[in-house]
Amino acid sequence: MMKKSYLLFIGIILLGLIGCSNATQEQTDEADSSETEDISSGSLLTDDAGHEVELPESPKKIIAPYLEDDLLTLGQVPIVQWSVHEGESIQHYLQEDLKDIPTIPHDLPFEVVTSYGPDLVLLSSASLAEGEKYDTYSKIAPTFVIESEQYDDWRERLKRVAEVFSEEETAKEKLAEYDQFAEEIREEMKQEIGDESVIALWWFDDTFYVVNEQKSSGEVLYQDLELTAPNVVEEMAADQNENWAPLSLELLAELDADHIFIITNKEGEADQAFADQVFQNIPAVKNGNVYEYSMEESWLYSCYIANTQVIDDVYESLVKQEE
Repeated sequence: MMKKSYLLFIGIILLGLIGCSNATQEQTDEADSSETEDISSGSLLTDDAGHEVELPESPKKIIAPYLEDDLLTLGQVPIVQWSVHEGESIQHYLQEDLKDIPTIPHDLPFEVVTSYGPDLVLLSSASLAEGEKYDTYSKIAPTFVIESEQYDDWRERLKRVAEVFSEEETAKEKLAEYDQFAEEIREEMKQEIGDESVIALWWFDDTFYVVNEQKSSGEVLYQDLELTAPNVVEEMAADQNENWAPLSLELLAELDADHIFIITNKEGEADQAFADQVFQNIPAVKNGNVYEYSMEESWLYSCYIANTQVIDDVYESLVKQEE
């Protein structure tokens, strides 16, 4: 996924729980108990940390922070969603589906996990299961580690998550849908902009970062949509393995991109980013072909929903505005 040091997005979800009478509470407890009993054991599967896990056949209360995109793609809705800074930072681009889902701290405190009574916990990193942590989570619910860092290809991660839910066919169908969608937009792009070059930049803390052509939204632009990359993208990708790499002002000033997608902290910062006179000779800046998107959108991620939204953004910027 995206580079670990990124500051992620701002949003607060507040929860209110209304107390009930003792009789009502007893009924609720009985219903919860009945629901838990309905969940039968499924298959045994070895996770990415080497644990053999007996998975529930039809989990109803899933905790899977930072794997929400994959879950939603497979038709699974988690009972909580990933957050940092006491719920202030969340994955904003998923809120159409998660707006009513409460947040949980990214480090998954045991007492908080316990309070939700999950029947399945998916950990997106082996670091969350270090030491005695895994055993503690496993006492709460079956716990399965999916080491996100080892999946450079989001497609392979989606297939892996699908195994947990026996939804391999769903994953296959979704990948086929994505490829078909990308192909349709790709053909229209060829007609609209031909071989004009495109670049994605992230402006954060007064520093420009350029996307890797093989990762994150770079994969969408240059692999899925087959858009033309300016030389600087190929040069930077050859020297680094991160999703985004710092771009010197000297290289930026020499950039010959025809179109620039810039990701900023908040709307309106693109003008500030390119305010220096040295940037005015960049073709995209000179011709007004700079398209701004905020960090709250999906450009810093790499998943089915995220990438689909990036394709929509590219189409909106390069095609629809010309109509």
